[in-house]
Amino acid sequence: MNIPLVDLKAQYAGIKGEIDEAIASVIADTAFVGGPYVAKFEEQFASFIGAPHCVGVGNGTDALAIALQGLGIGPGDEVIVPAMTFIATSEAVTLAGGKVVFADVDPVTRCLDPEQVRRALSPRTKAVIGVHLYGHPADMPALKRVTQENGLLLIEDAAQAHGAFIEGRKVGTWGDAACFSFYPGKNLGAYGDGGAILTGDAGRADKMRMLANHGRKKKYGHVFEGCNSRLDGMQAAILSAKLAHLADWTKQRRRLAARYSELLAGSSLSLPQDHEGHVYHLYVVTTPQREELLEHLKQNGVGAGIHYPDALPRLKAYERLGHGPGAFPVAEGLAANALSLPLWPEMSPEQQDYVVAQIHAFWGTK
Repeated sequence: MNIPLVDLKAQYAGIKGEIDEAIASVIADTAFVGGPYVAKFEEQFASFIGAPHCVGVGNGTDALAIALQGLGIGPGDEVIVPAMTFIATSEAVTLAGGKVVFADVDPVTRCLDPEQVRRALSPRTKAVIGVHLYGHPADMPALKRVTQENGLLLIEDAAQAHGAFIEGRKVGTWGDAACFSFYPGKNLGAYGDGGAILTGDAGRADKMRMLANHGRKKKYGHVFEGCNSRLDGMQAAILSAKLAHLADWTKQRRRLAARYSELLAGSSLSLPQDHEGHVYHLYVVTTPQREELLEHLKQNGVGAGIHYPDALPRLKAYERLGHGPGAFPVAEGLAANALSLPLWPEMSPEQQDYVVAQIHAFWGTK
């Protein structure tokens, strides 16, 4: 069998009629940039998350950079980010003019460790970005306490966590702003790039919308310099069609994750901790034999992956910060040992059984 890491064709096959109709409608209405389809999706997504305001933008990275700018981050402002995530999180801080400060992640949740945030604070700290990594919600109550006690802004990077929640409250509603990506492989993915910023503050939402649209509210009425980062009508219509299925897809992701955990119990892998609000964008195991297992899986048709092969402070892009090996032990351990197993909502039991069988074959178990 050939098992991909994710199968987007299977998702399209299941909702082809709805997607085709959405695309045809946008073309018929020539509503390609802005317009009713974007407005409709912004309203729907805000309602789904439970946030008052949603601003559609071009991609998840822009969402973070524009949110930071809209919150007033600028030169000299330090922003604490987790040492284990995709570079977009830290990159956005630099794009907004701020200074990146890394903090290690929690060994269980794999998300930003609130105690490590406290240790990273300085008089120049202005904000903290909590990433809901792999779909597991970060410890938002604890991060919120840290930021409130120190008068800091709190931003959520929810690019991998559409619909995740903690203490009964969805991610995207805990911070001063929250940023989502709709990259095709996300739990809610477009057929191209797309992103959104959610916030509870109308004034901030207004400023962020202007920043994403050349600093204007109306044509040629430029109040300040912004950028061009707009969610297009085609992607918005596709996302609206998909949003109606997201809750069911999340339930299936959780079923598949639970089944992995059951079938792999007792194996040589360290399995992810479950959390009722985990939406399993990725099912990530760890093993010191990661490279050997990955090669075995690839040779046998299993498309496992690595998210991410380097802790951010160890990238060449951040050599300037001078972090040596061992400075962020949890993040560095994940970089060395983490392996993402195939998982998508339409994955069949037979496909999952094959992945598990190949893992057991690697160690000669079962």
